[in-house]
Amino acid sequence: MRITALQHDIVWEDRDATLSHLEPLIAQAAAGAPDLLLLTEMFATGFSMETHRTAEHLDGPIVAWLGAQARAHDTVLAGSLALSADDGEDGALPTNTLVAVAPEGLIARYDKIHPFSYAGEHERFGAGRDPVSIEVAGARVGLSVCYDLRFADLYWDRDPAVDVEVVVANWPAARRHHWRALLDARAIENQCFVVGVNRVGTGGGLEYAGDSRVTDPLGEVLVAAAGQEQQIDVEVDPATVAGIRGRFPFRDDRRPRRPA
Repeated sequence: MRITALQHDIVWEDRDATLSHLEPLIAQAAAGAPDLLLLTEMFATGFSMETHRTAEHLDGPIVAWLGAQARAHDTVLAGSLALSADDGEDGALPTNTLVAVAPEGLIARYDKIHPFSYAGEHERFGAGRDPVSIEVAGARVGLSVCYDLRFADLYWDRDPAVDVEVVVANWPAARRHHWRALLDARAIENQCFVVGVNRVGTGGGLEYAGDSRVTDPLGEVLVAAAGQEQQIDVEVDPATVAGIRGRFPFRDDRRPRRPA
């Protein structure tokens, strides 16, 4: 399975300008025929709390654009957006939702379980409930968003057959060391590949350093991006994951979590 992560800038709260900016970058990245092409958290607008301006429904322009790009380049495309509540409940908050779209249409949505309360995300976004994983080109892929990375139990509780965890983010440069360290930790403790894709540039008064990277099941960094727009590519082989877990069955010694 081939994964391409696109580390890109975002035009703050300007969906149309950002999507226009991304189209040639996606075309270039798709030339390598990835099975899965990753964009960042809130890839079209930036990590904005102004959900009255940025939130859309699943049948809105952002997801429609993802579908068009997936069909044009014959790949699965994934990134997160502010998704309007669709349950009809008065006052229901939008969710920060990672969607995966194939040429044939939407294949998965994951609502971010851990809103970033430090920045007030919990006041503007509802929390998801369930971990989500998908299968792409014979590999099991776990989905997570930015702040989720700090909570190891999300990854422990997921399908134990996951071969690669993907993390899409708008992780500020001020805490870039945490981002890199936690990506590597999730790979080591779960004995899987981890692909983290973070934005670059500035938005909402914050600076973003990128630092997108791929870490293998033994904690070795296979490829790492610098601080500008670029793509990173990796081949993920589920047999590699199975072989490492077979030789080093550390996960078998993980004690069951106590019930709440």
